[in-house]
Amino acid sequence: MIMAEVKLDIDYVADLARLELTPEQKEAFGADLGNIVNYIAELSEVDVEGVEPTAHASVCSNVWREDEVKPSYPRETMLANAPGVVSGELIRLPRVMPGSES
Repeated sequence: MIMAEVKLDIDYVADLARLELTPEQKEAFGADLGNIVNYIAELSEVDVEGVEPTAHASVCSNVWREDEVKPSYPRETMLANAPGVVSGELIRLPRVMPGSES
């Protein structure tokens, strides 16, 4: 295992993350970040020659279905629970901002 000497500015990182840390939390956070950086350094030594880059660990495929024309619900059924209907086609909702009601 590589134990690279890493000097992390915990105050800077905490400021970026908008965290207010106590001195004890800074010490623990610094140790955790140091372990993460060391692990990344260890991973950089892994031989990946001939390994194809991938975005997923397992094979992904789309599960598209064919489009099929099917009968729709009657318009009256779909609009039955609407709070209001305009010209038998559009749903009228209660206004949420003050202004003209049209």
